[in-house]
Amino acid sequence: MKRVKQMILGIFLLGIAAVLMVVGIRSYMDSFAAEYIIREAEETPEAEAVLVLGAFVSSEGEPAPVLAARLEHGYELYKLGKVKKILVSGDHGREYYDEVNAMKDYLINKGVPKEDIFMDHAGFNTYDSMYRAKEIFQIEKMLISTQEFHMTRSIYIARTLGIDAYGYPTPDREMYRMDYLNFREGLARVKAFFDAGVIRRKPKFLGEPIPIDGDGSLTDDKTRF
Repeated sequence: MKRVKQMILGIFLLGIAAVLMVVGIRSYMDSFAAEYIIREAEETPEAEAVLVLGAFVSSEGEPAPVLAARLEHGYELYKLGKVKKILVSGDHGREYYDEVNAMKDYLINKGVPKEDIFMDHAGFNTYDSMYRAKEIFQIEKMLISTQEFHMTRSIYIARTLGIDAYGYPTPDREMYRMDYLNFREGLARVKAFFDAGVIRRKPKFLGEPIPIDGDGSLTDDKTRF
């Protein structure tokens, strides 16, 4: 009986420690990123590129509202002259699911020249997108377009990896399941803390450099007509 009580106490204490770790890391990242989140496009600094992080696209290649909002913010920064290039990073790991070409098509339809749009076909998660932005696209200073709830983690990862990053967040939408997203984001921040700040994990795919000051057409999908 005594052993059972000790086990229960141990599990309880581990649970408390886990909660404190999540809360502590969340608070630390909030404090870390606060000064780099800018809510007016005109107040953002000039940078080499804006990174638009991927999200769901339909089977017809239409960006979901969450992704369209990110693209609109990226386009706004480009039109203001804050950046010369747009890097769209998302999931293109399957033949019939393609976030990055959908994002590029959206921006081309807005009038952005294709040579100013770079595609990261292996941005499978936020960490991979940031790591590849630095190592593959050789970005030293960039703006980030994503939702408010996601921005703190994005800035933390980018800056910890050595990118001079600033965020221009899109508003969180009422349709979001914010309780679920906030819970998920808390766990994701713990993973990001260790990936970027402790382990410096390498992404699933790397490759040859494609400097962001070149021609975005170099990232075109050669099998797409």
